[in-house]
Amino acid sequence: MNSARERILARLQAQQPDRSTSERLTQRLQQPPLGPLPPGAQVEDLVTRFTEQALALSSTLEPLPDLAAVPAAVARYLQQHALPSRAICWPQWQGLDWTGSGLWVEARPAHGDDLVGITGCFCAIAETGTLLLTSGSKTPAASSLLPETHIAIVPRQRLLPHMEAAWTLLREEQGQLPRACNFVSGPSRTGDIEQTITLGAHGPYRVHILLVG
Repeated sequence: MNSARERILARLQAQQPDRSTSERLTQRLQQPPLGPLPPGAQVEDLVTRFTEQALALSSTLEPLPDLAAVPAAVARYLQQHALPSRAICWPQWQGLDWTGSGLWVEARPAHGDDLVGITGCFCAIAETGTLLLTSGSKTPAASSLLPETHIAIVPRQRLLPHMEAAWTLLREEQGQLPRACNFVSGPSRTGDIEQTITLGAHGPYRVHILLVG
């Protein structure tokens, strides 16, 4: 008769997944199947749906023909809201002609005293009017979280129908997920005090989307 030690080892060995099971688990983690989508998640007119949902979340939005129109649009928005003409931006936007529109824009992460942050986004989700921003050295999360006003430049080709498509694209393009994924659905808000919605409680008071293309 086997010893107790041998019986325990035999049970543990029997519970170990075989190689084929391990490979199937690895493949499932790398390529997870698409889950069931809620009614209405399949969107045909991405621009219309995204615009409707973003405005419903108290974001503002301006469509633009191309990136060259961005600096003038930012200057116009800041002037309309009596906001300063100084801002910070992600490095990818430092080549735009900011000074030509009377703006002083620095490409660096936001500090606590920066009032306007200009970012891009990984993609935008039409179903909910949400922006997906991923953290990284060239996409610092502070630029969208610290300033009171967040301006996001969104290329039209980065519009996706739903969140499941956003996760799929993220895995395809970046492989390993970034340290942080931030979903921005309008200005920061809370209803903790007497269930009265207050904007800007934990982040930007304003989210302005420039839809380019």
